Amino acid sequence: MMIDQKMNENRVPRDFHARDPEEQQLFLTDTWCDHCQQLGLGMRDPEEYELFGMIFIEGKCCRCGEAVLTELTEDDFDDE
Repeated sequence: MMIDQKMNENRVPRDFHARDPEEQQLFLTDTWCDHCQQLGLGMRDPEEYELFGMIFIEGKCCRCGEAVLTELTEDDFDDE
């Protein structure tokens, strides 16, 4: 079994759209694309999940379509 497949099996889906609309917009616009090497290009098709105790939002770069991954840190939850 491939490592990527094992990681997908351990993912716990979360509902990105249950977040406050302003928070959703922030996560969709405040992005970094490794492929484009550019900040703020945006993300489409977001999927939120938990993996190994960490929360991620993964989508596609609005410019190139490559994967964009945001790991949520405790700093992201300070206002909650």
